[in-house]
Amino acid sequence: MRIRELLSTGRPCFSFEFFPPKTDNGLEQLRQSVRSLRDLEPTFVSVTYGAGGSTRDRTIELVAEIQRHYGVEAMAHLTCVGSTREEIGSVLQRLQQAGVDNILALRGDPPKGAEKFEATAGGFRYANELAEFIKATHPFCIGGACYPEGHVECVRPDGSRDLDADLANLQRKVDAGAQFLVSQLFFDNQAYFDFVSRARAAGIGVPIIPGIMPITNVDQVRRFTQMCGATIPESLMAELDRLKDNEDAVLSQGVAYATAQCFDLLQRGAPGIHFYTLNKSAATRTILTALRTIWPPARRPA
Repeated sequence: MRIRELLSTGRPCFSFEFFPPKTDNGLEQLRQSVRSLRDLEPTFVSVTYGAGGSTRDRTIELVAEIQRHYGVEAMAHLTCVGSTREEIGSVLQRLQQAGVDNILALRGDPPKGAEKFEATAGGFRYANELAEFIKATHPFCIGGACYPEGHVECVRPDGSRDLDADLANLQRKVDAGAQFLVSQLFFDNQAYFDFVSRARAAGIGVPIIPGIMPITNVDQVRRFTQMCGATIPESLMAELDRLKDNEDAVLSQGVAYATAQCFDLLQRGAPGIHFYTLNKSAATRTILTALRTIWPPARRPA
């Protein structure tokens, strides 16, 4: 089923993001996480994409497996990195044959060791070009990414984020075919709501799902926020630094903070929550179990 239709029910949409593991042990851990979270009846799950080689193939295989064997709607990420139009067309054909209806169209990060993204000869430069190609060639429901605090590469000469240019890029993505958006992680809900207000004022009317990553490790969240340009409120960072030598305390604080974030987002009108799970189920399960006390899953037809 198309995610845009699932978002039109008026009920909050809960979704999980996984990445394709490189080892068989990692794959089994991922399957266990999917099984653990399945009974909470997520609206959909997504699987990230590695350009080229076995990681890309595993993304396709995982999305197909989740779609067919776990009874959960699955969305495949697809990036421009390292692929020509013909190669991307082949991937799209495989996903369509596997019964997948939804694609998250992304430019993708520069390959490891590269200072900046360079388009492959015969490929695409931007996510809007990829979205336009998908829309013209295959009947997928297309999603896109958005950045409440601005894309880390979208900067003014003085080094500050150019939010206007970032919003213009997002408008091109939506005009090209993106029917819903999933946000980069953030820890200050006001950043999300300010972003949504600016997007609506610019004429962007598609659903904007906030992306939430429960904090389970202090060093890890520092790395992630540095890479993606998200900020951590000073009060939260101070508390995490105080607890950093106690893994259980960090986990408890991270789950409590993310749960409060999610309640606030939903009560103030967010269309759902997209959880960055890092292929683990415990933190996300605790949070969504709490959310389900107020927003239970829709009753399935008999």
